[in-house]
Amino acid sequence: MSTGYHAKYIAHKLTSQNSSDDFSKLSMSLFDATVDLNPHQIEASLFALNNPLSKGVILADEVGLGKTIEAGLVLCQFWSERKRDIIVICPASLRKQWANELYEKFSIPSIIIDSKKYKELKKEGSENPFKQKHVIITSFHFAARLRDELKLVSWDLAVIDEAHKLRNAHQQSNFMGQSLRWALEDVYKILLTATPLQNSLMELYGLSTLIDDNLFGEPASFRSMYMNYGADIEDLRNRLSQFCKRTLRRQVLEYIKYTERRALTQPFNPTTEEHKLYDAISEFLLREDTYAIPTNQRHLVVLILRKLLASSSAAIASTLETIKNRLISIKEGVKDNRDLVDRIIDEEEIEDDFLEEDIEVTETSDNENKIDLKKLEAEILELDQYIRWAKSIGIDSKTRALMSALKVGFAEMQKMGAAKKAVIFTESRKTQDYLANFLESNGYYGKVVLFNGSNNSENTKQIYNDWLTKNLDSGKSTSSKAIDIRAALIDYFEDEGEIFIATEAAAEGVNLQFCSLVINYDLPWNPQRVEQRIGRCHRYGQKHDVVVINFINKRNAADMRIYELLEQKFNLFNGVFGASDEVLGSIESGVDFEKRVLKIYQECRTEKEIEKAFNQLQQEMDEQIKSRMTDVKEQLFEHFDEDVHSRLKFRLEDTKRQLRRFEKDFWTLTRFILSDKAKFNDTECSFSLKDSPAPHIKTGNYHMVSKDHVNIHGDYLYRLSHPLGEYVLDCGKQYPVETASVEFDISNHPNKISIVEGLKGKSGCMMLEKLVISGLSSEEYLLFSAIDDSGKSIDQEVCEKLFYCSGKVASTQNIDTEQAERLKKESDVHSKATIYASAERDNEFFKHEQEKLTKWAEDMITSLESELAAAKSQEKAIRRELDLATTVEEQVELQKKLKAKEREKKRLRQEIFDREDEIENKRDILIEALKKKLSQKTTQETLFIIRWSVV
Repeated sequence: MSTGYHAKYIAHKLTSQNSSDDFSKLSMSLFDATVDLNPHQIEASLFALNNPLSKGVILADEVGLGKTIEAGLVLCQFWSERKRDIIVICPASLRKQWANELYEKFSIPSIIIDSKKYKELKKEGSENPFKQKHVIITSFHFAARLRDELKLVSWDLAVIDEAHKLRNAHQQSNFMGQSLRWALEDVYKILLTATPLQNSLMELYGLSTLIDDNLFGEPASFRSMYMNYGADIEDLRNRLSQFCKRTLRRQVLEYIKYTERRALTQPFNPTTEEHKLYDAISEFLLREDTYAIPTNQRHLVVLILRKLLASSSAAIASTLETIKNRLISIKEGVKDNRDLVDRIIDEEEIEDDFLEEDIEVTETSDNENKIDLKKLEAEILELDQYIRWAKSIGIDSKTRALMSALKVGFAEMQKMGAAKKAVIFTESRKTQDYLANFLESNGYYGKVVLFNGSNNSENTKQIYNDWLTKNLDSGKSTSSKAIDIRAALIDYFEDEGEIFIATEAAAEGVNLQFCSLVINYDLPWNPQRVEQRIGRCHRYGQKHDVVVINFINKRNAADMRIYELLEQKFNLFNGVFGASDEVLGSIESGVDFEKRVLKIYQECRTEKEIEKAFNQLQQEMDEQIKSRMTDVKEQLFEHFDEDVHSRLKFRLEDTKRQLRRFEKDFWTLTRFILSDKAKFNDTECSFSLKDSPAPHIKTGNYHMVSKDHVNIHGDYLYRLSHPLGEYVLDCGKQYPVETASVEFDISNHPNKISIVEGLKGKSGCMMLEKLVISGLSSEEYLLFSAIDDSGKSIDQEVCEKLFYCSGKVASTQNIDTEQAERLKKESDVHSKATIYASAERDNEFFKHEQEKLTKWAEDMITSLESELAAAKSQEKAIRRELDLATTVEEQVELQKKLKAKEREKKRLRQEIFDREDEIENKRDILIEALKKKLSQKTTQETLFIIRWSVV
């Protein structure tokens, strides 16, 4: 049994924040997050929170180690501290994944801002659509375009994923990097990248400027100090270690177990009729003067049609029908304002990454040009012929090969003891429907689940309605129908389905680690897309090897060469980790890679030309993938701490221990506050809320968030950030208490607490005060002052552990004046010591920043001195030439050069004097600004005073 004093202490303890570098700094986010406890992730998150004067960090763990979780823990901590102006900037293809990760793992609401959503919010009256009550998620390109509005928000935190894409941010010509640097210059930033260094140390310099312009000096001084002969790499490593954290896979294999991925191919031979259709439409796509393909959108439309042509006859027939109908509208003079590319993407759900790349593309209206009606009618007839031809094929060779692929794949599943389940990815919505009908008619009736962007089929609606009924009281349902439909389809696939046919909508943010068979029915040209697909199943939590089956058209030389590149150069399909970020990072953008492949399809007519073009592409890939910086990378990133293993082991054990205490405290508090409103099950840490304490809190069965069992997401997953959790914490903090006598029971405590047992039979008085220090950051401390009746002081740790024991209020009682004064004096001593320790820590942070600024100033001066040294060297060279000159003309010309060089040397000397003053001035101004941040304000509040006794 607990008391109101227990409740008040625990409530403040659960929400207090101090500056220590252990669990307490991440306590709320670690407890609330439904993630496994991996020590390297905790350490990286603490690293990101370490220095309140820092403008940001780079988290650069190797691929597969969960950088998203690391940033998510920091983001969650900011959110729990009510710092909620947060933005995530990432590639377009990762936006949905971030939204789902934030909801599923951290229960944090987010909103994706793209062109469409931005316009909607503007139309609804939003002055700045980036100012929301949710975490903002947007793409690089969109954020750069809207940099002015981005700048107007006082962001608490910005997370930049795949940050290596901005490694040229220091260059004036880099629009995206320069825009984001400017928009977020005073914002705390977390940069995520597994490849902080690819080919040049200047990439590190570029990333550093995104965080803080004062980490290094000018580009010239950086090159001079770290890229020339005799470069001081050790110094660079020390400076990097202040803002860059990297963990290697080999350091954490004890904690993270990965399965393998194994590749199989499913070749198919199109019939002569199918091959002729493919060739005929290919020839049509090569013509550059057609009305069917708008000139301003030619690249995008041809790219899409190439994908659909390789997908299925059903897909190409449907899209050609859309194009034909557009031409008929043009012929009849009907104005159609819908964009052709958008129309096809909506109908087929082709991935739209390239729209971000070509965001300014607009369609030229054919109605405004002079139309050759005869030519237009001929095109309509030609398209109609292709459509009828495609429809007449029926079940094609590729579809028939799917049955063989499933048979082989399921046989592998049986060997491994894995579930009989397969994810089939296609690039077309029409192909998806076509495959579903085929499989339902060929032995898989009732076992097929469709997953796409709209998820609005009749079967999907039925699955969703059944899921809602089943989960009526589970709390799994959310306020978002779209999220619930996704959850319903995944649950159905896990529980009842065997085949999950998905468009690219499932390549992001869907976790299917219970499935071990991935079939790429349509193989994307974009390696990053392929990796995302496989990553749905081959991820943390997968218990079996993942088999990846890829379809190969044996009559298409280009298709076969693409597969070779993806398998051999990108290593996507085999091994423990698949494609490394080193490799994927080398192509910069999968969209650019797709454009290169499309060019080969469009320009090469013969197998010989195709072979030559792919050889050229492969050679370029080899040069990009081959890192020339291996040795430097190892020196810079792989030896920050030689004792990583033992430190991580301690971190994990310590966090688990404290988290168990945190969980127990929260449960104790909840039981006390809701004792008359809920029925509790201590074994399962669950309770049934019968009487709602507030209108916005639902009654029902609640389960406390846990690291030991699967958490059911939704309204009834009980955690600190849940409205009911917040209610319990607020009630605990405000619980009314008077000075009373409290009896602590150590005799019946289930575990031995030696330091408390030493107090058995004793009594005394105690005071709990809350000390708030406002300085570089807000810190809260709960300080006990206690004495026994003999006048002996009781340590803080003993007082804390007293509250591990149950207690009861014996009587209301006053503390005599002498004891009260003694407690107050002890409290003042504790407070002064805590304030002093806090000031010392702040001073250490200040020293680090001062050293950083001093280094920056030295860098800037070094750059100028390098120029002067170069001028002196050139002057000597001219003098040597002058000594050797044999003609008057040569001597006159060299004298002119010498005079000019002497003037330049004099100018540089003067400039160094002027610039030294200017740089020192700027450094001093920055340091003064830092000093102002060091000023501390403190407040103290007495939470309670009691007489205590231990029995």
